[in-house]
Amino acid sequence: MNGPIRWSILASTRPMAEPGGSRFLVFESAGRRYACSLDAVREIVPLRAATRLPGAPAHVVGLINLRGRLLTVIDLAVYLGGREAGAGKDAVGSIVLVGSGARVVGVLVDEVRDVRLVADDAVERVTDATITPGAVRALARLDDGIAVVLDTDAIVGNILQERAGAGENSL
Repeated sequence: MNGPIRWSILASTRPMAEPGGSRFLVFESAGRRYACSLDAVREIVPLRAATRLPGAPAHVVGLINLRGRLLTVIDLAVYLGGREAGAGKDAVGSIVLVGSGARVVGVLVDEVRDVRLVADDAVERVTDATITPGAVRALARLDDGIAVVLDTDAIVGNILQERAGAGENSL
């Protein structure tokens, strides 16, 4: 293609295939390194106060209003058993909005590190996770260590299933 690059191409939201690898967002929570597929990330927003819901599970931080849309926010470390509920009450960090289809859940993380291209042969599938069943998809070998690759579809599905089971429309 000769000539100027069209802005519509640059602004495309279609995922671009990476030759021989996948792109992951790498972040930390409770001293552990995690990653999720960049395709699942909708947005990263600064940490903000959430409205706690009475009777919600310990890992549910609460609800935030993001541009008129109510979103459930979970504390990833509490959800995966790496931190006691309430221990991250004065946390600093970010909320990573992850989606599964049209459903979006906010995930509280301590620090967003970067986006990494990881070769397919550096990602090892996990079949028997001892932490929160279904939450872990794989382990990724990075240049500077290992990251636990989360199954964001399963996490969003579990949170929404909890909501349905509790009969809460607001979760």
